[in-house]
Amino acid sequence: MIARLFNFHGGIKPDSHKNESSSLPIANAPLPPRLTIPLRQSVRSAARCLVAPGQRVLKGERIGAGEGPLGTDVHASTSGTVVGLAPCAMAHASGLDTLAVVIEPDGKDEWIERRAFDHRAVPRDAALRYLSTCGIVGMGGAGFPTHIKLGNGRGIETLIINGAECEPWITCDDRLMREGAAQVLSGAAILHELIGARRTLVGIEDNKREAIAAMREAAAHLTAPVEIVAIPTRYPAGGEKQLIRVLTGIEIAHGKLGTEFGVQCFNVGTAHAVHRAIHYGEPLVSRVVTLTGNVSHPGNYEVALGTPVETLLALAGPKPDTDRYLMGGPMMGITIADLSVPIGKTSNCIIAASPALFPPPPPELPCIRCGACARACPADLQPFELYWFSRAKNVGKAQEYHLFDCIECGSCAFVCPSHIPLVDYFRFSKSEIWARERELKASDQARERFEFRNYRQEREKEEKAAKLAAKAAETRAKLSGSAAATDTAAADDPKKALIAAALARAKQQAATAESGTAAASHANGPGAPDSTNRREQPHPHDSDATS
Repeated sequence: MIARLFNFHGGIKPDSHKNESSSLPIANAPLPPRLTIPLRQSVRSAARCLVAPGQRVLKGERIGAGEGPLGTDVHASTSGTVVGLAPCAMAHASGLDTLAVVIEPDGKDEWIERRAFDHRAVPRDAALRYLSTCGIVGMGGAGFPTHIKLGNGRGIETLIINGAECEPWITCDDRLMREGAAQVLSGAAILHELIGARRTLVGIEDNKREAIAAMREAAAHLTAPVEIVAIPTRYPAGGEKQLIRVLTGIEIAHGKLGTEFGVQCFNVGTAHAVHRAIHYGEPLVSRVVTLTGNVSHPGNYEVALGTPVETLLALAGPKPDTDRYLMGGPMMGITIADLSVPIGKTSNCIIAASPALFPPPPPELPCIRCGACARACPADLQPFELYWFSRAKNVGKAQEYHLFDCIECGSCAFVCPSHIPLVDYFRFSKSEIWARERELKASDQARERFEFRNYRQEREKEEKAAKLAAKAAETRAKLSGSAAATDTAAADDPKKALIAAALARAKQQAATAESGTAAASHANGPGAPDSTNRREQPHPHDSDATS
């Protein structure tokens, strides 16, 4: 049992507005006429499309294959016919489009064949791959793949299940814990085994008394070491580093992760999805979404992924003075520019806003360096310094001041007396840094390609020169080899050897004769006639001469 709880730096206490939507049980949202299921369910990776227009699919059938280490599969949310592949707006602050599979439901909601998966009967890696094929990701907002967060099965002492749900207005996790406590803890037990933790803690803000009671009752029937801990209601207690600090006292340093300190966190919705995948063979095709704000019928709904927001709003009945809609909470959520944006795996809440509920912010005034933002920052940053650097577009300096440790919780802007939208400045600086990194990466890649081209050309020259040298050497070797072969053949054949010897003697005799003639000519003097050319003269006493 935890001996004590710890405080984290900063934090605020905004009005929770939980009661508006937490009183009614979760209802099933009807299927829309068309589902638009994005193949990119997170900013980290997109899935490869596996279906074509005109193809019939079943509920839970794979329509996208996750690519890369951070990829997870995408599935059809119901049975029907694929009627097209089209771009759709992402449920993301960027507002960028992504490719989506458009399915026209047939109304049968016919599942694929589902089988329970015995994760204990297979190697651990196979169990992680199974969770990846089921499309299980973090459902608390980040959407990080669960099979990656489970790590290598070593080094994690404490598993934390995040049921804090600290954002105002959102109650989907609260209702899920009330109605599915046993399933959530079943999934937590599976995560506990796969990650190799020694203990599991479930942190729930103390303003959710019914959820705490339901989870404790369910935990009493478990043999696994699971502890349900009520934590003080203080925004943003649901932040990963803040929750780790409150439950364990561990302070995660700048630039570090909880896993480096032996702690890992999962959302209660993720644990519930893991339970459905392991025990029922169901991939992630739906999630609980809170509809609240300026509506007539707030509540929580089980919504098929890919359902457009505009079709959900009819269930809640927005009031006439609604002027905009938020996806997520009022602190960290985004304003929806296009109501056709579909519900994704991390879409936990839709809030209808009105001037009465969310008055327009007063005009921005100059920063007076009061330090209120620094006192409220849960990441122990200095937001006013980050603001000045961001305003001056000195993003390098902002990065030095740990800009990326900002979790964009909005606490600084909430307490700012000058009404400066600090988080907007920080998001701008982050986007500038990411853009510069992309440009630098592209420049590095171009330089590497140029250097490799030069290297390739030099290498080809050297290879060509080496080939020519080798060919010349081979030709010389052939010529010398043939001469040697002739001599060798002559030496080996006795008849040829005799002929060669005779020729050599004849040459020698001729040379000797020539040398003797030359010597005689030299002995007769320079004017002496050549004996070899002298004619015989008749002798006076010769008879033939007197006759």
